Amino acid sequence: MALHEQSQLTSRSDELRLRALERAPGGVHSNVRLRGPHPFIRSAKGAWLFDADGRDYVDYLLGQGPNFLGHAPDAVVHAVFDACRSGLVYGGQHELEVEAAELVCEVTGWPDMVRFSTSGTEAVQAALRLARAATGRTEIIRFQGHYHGWLDNILTAERDGAWGVASQGQVAAHLGESHILPWNDADLLAAEFERYGDRLAAVIMEPIMINAGVIEPRTGYLEKVRDLCTKHGVVLIFDEVISGFRIGLGGAVQRYGVTPDLATYGKAFAGGFPVAAVVGRGDLMSRLGTGEVNHSGTFNSSVMAMAAVRATLRELRDETPYVRVDEHGRALMAGLLDVAARHDVPLRVAGLPAAFHVSFGDAEVTDYKSLQQLDLARYEQLAGALVDNGIWLTGRGVWYVSAAHGAHELEVALNRFDETLGEWKLKVR
Repeated sequence: MALHEQSQLTSRSDELRLRALERAPGGVHSNVRLRGPHPFIRSAKGAWLFDADGRDYVDYLLGQGPNFLGHAPDAVVHAVFDACRSGLVYGGQHELEVEAAELVCEVTGWPDMVRFSTSGTEAVQAALRLARAATGRTEIIRFQGHYHGWLDNILTAERDGAWGVASQGQVAAHLGESHILPWNDADLLAAEFERYGDRLAAVIMEPIMINAGVIEPRTGYLEKVRDLCTKHGVVLIFDEVISGFRIGLGGAVQRYGVTPDLATYGKAFAGGFPVAAVVGRGDLMSRLGTGEVNHSGTFNSSVMAMAAVRATLRELRDETPYVRVDEHGRALMAGLLDVAARHDVPLRVAGLPAAFHVSFGDAEVTDYKSLQQLDLARYEQLAGALVDNGIWLTGRGVWYVSAAHGAHELEVALNRFDETLGEWKLKVR
């Protein structure tokens, strides 16, 4: 459907947006959604979204990543509904949480213990607290452009060439324990360890920089980080909230063969339900069990959450969707480039089949700074047009592939991408 035809069909979404703006700041409940897309969704199934005005979208956002099995996967939804008939939150332990924890350790293959929470932000805070308790130190190394949640002590942004607070109301002093470095530079990291190694509690990173640019680590980089942390007695934390279970059952640990001391998981391991976890070595994790390190939460390991984790991990283990996800992702990446070439549009597509980045430009991208050499603003404009033409995305360039995407979705997406590029080129001239 053409752009001018679509624009006449937004009355219900417009009405809902006006109502939302009256009661919710910005009309949304997460600031990530402030920049769109803005149609209101009525329902979702598999790889498709359906909005309040009857339009459909082939979805490559997947709720910012959690819907790795697709929307409302039957096995997960039925398991959760069945479990919840017996209760929702007990304020006590139950068999499902034991089975879910066992499965996490079994399928990932490396951690000794698991502690569940409700969000990746919380899991990161638990990991940092454990690292500080174990080392008796307070400072951490983290990296430009890596996202670890929205709390004062971890949220950062670049302003006027310097890294600091990202929000009004954020206490700048809470970032005082952080050394914020460019990622993927082993020599720079080694020099930082030489200066501050005896003050460092942890190094935390996305082992694949998916949140901004889908950038893989350079060959040998993770091994160097591991060696430095071991040498200096520093806890290595992998933030696998996005990459975990998406790029394989063992996540980045399995892909690169480097094992952290702690890791955080979320998104893809619960079929779309709000669950996260911190996992790791028994000697570190056991500090939570003695009570010397506090980690609490009323809704941690709720019946709903644990049923979702158990059902999702069984599905990922037994049905092994990773081959078809990779096949779809590779075909989609190649198809986007082919369509762009026909339109003489300098598109850049880079990353992994299960999560890749689309932008304009041809810079070599290895970290956040080099990512800024691409024409990200131009892509954001294109993303808005793609939503108008039925491909669900955000403007930051990350495309997610699910186990529910197949040949039909590929054909629809490439046809809609082709149509959009033709209209968009005429519009922006």
